[in-house]
Amino acid sequence: MQQVTFPVRVMKLLGLKHLLVSNAAGGLNPGFQVGELMLISDHIDLFPENPLRGKNIDELGPRFPDMSEPYAEALQQKAHSIAQAAGITLHSGVYVGVQGPNLETKAEYHYLRVIGADAVGMSTIPEVIVANQMGVKVMALSAITDLCSPGNIKKVEIAEVLAAAAKAEPGMTTIMRGLVKEL
Repeated sequence: MQQVTFPVRVMKLLGLKHLLVSNAAGGLNPGFQVGELMLISDHIDLFPENPLRGKNIDELGPRFPDMSEPYAEALQQKAHSIAQAAGITLHSGVYVGVQGPNLETKAEYHYLRVIGADAVGMSTIPEVIVANQMGVKVMALSAITDLCSPGNIKKVEIAEVLAAAAKAEPGMTTIMRGLVKEL
């Protein structure tokens, strides 16, 4: 976890104020389609380790940072405005982070949906935790690369995931560029 989050810490010490992150995720919400985007409004952390465990370095932030708004509302509103102006479908939802590297079973997909997740992936949350600890405002987008809702679950091939990510890329790029211009 320290290796994964180290770049966020370095960027903050170099003056970072906003962190825009993206990931590929499985769509648990039955309203999602492959290649669409989801703005992460909140998350559920199911990783077995936390990047803040161990000795706290007070200069980097508090031992127990508040996580009641891990994704900045103002950045979310700007992202929605940019998407709407560009005609991009942008869902909002809860992202759940799991360890991986395997994909989930049907029962696990069901469980994740029951606990409130709209998309599932294996990244993002550790970086968001560290950014919040250090007072960095965060916005995160998920590219929905496969469907994990009942009736849509099928074996996933990496070529299909890459094709779905490529389909989502133009919209994601438009939103990210628009946010950078506004920041």
